[in-house]
Amino acid sequence: MKAVELNRVDPLLDLRHRRAGCSALKTTRRAIKSWLVAVVVSTSLADSLAAGPLDDGQAAYDRGNYATALLLWRPLAEQGDASAQYSLGVMYDHGQGVPRNYSEALAWFRKAAELGHAGAQYNLGVMYADGQGVPKDFATAVTWYRAAADQGEASAEASLGVMYALGKGVPQDDAVALAWFRKAADQGHAGAQYNLGVMYADGRGVPQDLAAAVTWYRKAADQGNASAQSNLGAMYAEGQGVPRDYVLAYMWLNLAATSGNRTALRNRDIAAGHLSPGQIAEAERLARERNPK
Repeated sequence: MKAVELNRVDPLLDLRHRRAGCSALKTTRRAIKSWLVAVVVSTSLADSLAAGPLDDGQAAYDRGNYATALLLWRPLAEQGDASAQYSLGVMYDHGQGVPRNYSEALAWFRKAAELGHAGAQYNLGVMYADGQGVPKDFATAVTWYRAAADQGEASAEASLGVMYALGKGVPQDDAVALAWFRKAADQGHAGAQYNLGVMYADGRGVPQDLAAAVTWYRKAADQGNASAQSNLGAMYAEGQGVPRDYVLAYMWLNLAATSGNRTALRNRDIAAGHLSPGQIAEAERLARERNPK
């Protein structure tokens, strides 16, 4: 059977995305490379502990009451509380309860980052990489990504991998990029899992291994990563790393196309030419089961 002549699959993803929303309490409870294990306490003791302004601010933020969250967090931030500083940075970054102001966001992220807050270190790296609130500076972005990555911050590990893969702020080094992608991927970071799949598919920093590429694409695709779904569909259509299966190819490409991936949309239509109407219906059923509305 003639192979499908697919459009170019999606390349490495640039993973610079700042944390969305405030998670002051959660981020301060991160241990190196893992979440802290909760300590079991008696109900009476737990009930006796006052929530405090940091927790109250988080509750207000979660309700969308940004003015109250700001009122509670600002005094703590000014007193040097890293979690409150980080949270103010997020609010200025997103314009929540205050006008959006990247310079203010940067200032608060820097204060928290210098106190060792991994989320703030990562966000500070993103702002330097994007040139928001500060001139673009990839070398400084790498410095802050590394500080957060050394604390096990998966997004920072993934972003550091991108910097090494593209040679931004550091000498280009696929082997080092692969190592950072793997650290983040092992923590379940979908973007890093996808990028690790690309590295295996292209033989970058590691001998080409299409089966391993499929494994990592699948992990990311199962989390809804559209680029991974697109590339996984292409692998099924071309029989690379897996037996050729146009039904599964169409299913994955359809899922990616539904998320707006244009490459997947074109490739889905190509794959459809190898399927009967009944097989297309089956592939669409499988896609609905994976992505119920």
